[in-house]
Amino acid sequence: MKKLILAAFAVFAFATVSAQGQFKAGISGGLPIGDAGDLATFAIAVDLGYLFEISDEFDAGVTTGYSHSFGDEVTILGETFNEDDVQFIPVAASGRFEVAPDFTLGADLGYAIGIGDDADGGFYYSPRAQYSVSEAIDIVAAYRGVSVDGGSWDIISAGIEFGID
Repeated sequence: MKKLILAAFAVFAFATVSAQGQFKAGISGGLPIGDAGDLATFAIAVDLGYLFEISDEFDAGVTTGYSHSFGDEVTILGETFNEDDVQFIPVAASGRFEVAPDFTLGADLGYAIGIGDDADGGFYYSPRAQYSVSEAIDIVAAYRGVSVDGGSWDIISAGIEFGID
């Protein structure tokens, strides 16, 4: 059984290495909304991923990154409190579908690891739309959400993504 698993792993690894793919790196800024908007003012994110060409119109792969939401000052009954910053490291599967020659729709689904003393992780989801300004540069609009403790941490973001060969 161990030999079968090792053989399957070797075949998968070889197929992955020989498959045509592309590294992606991006940076974006965003506005926290909903519950997150009550506790944070602005967010930044850095994304790294690798996409394999499944067909001419569809790519799939993996992504990770880092997102940082800056805590806000909150006043309750005349007393002001500084909210902590909130950070996540998402680890997700990615899918991208080319709807038109320069327009792509996609989503990332996975888990976001919470960073910090009281940070919880949760289910990560990020639907997105991308417009290609060149073969290596896309403008990206995304909705980023993390389901945490019966609620969610949601951000609407815009940024730029680079294809790295």
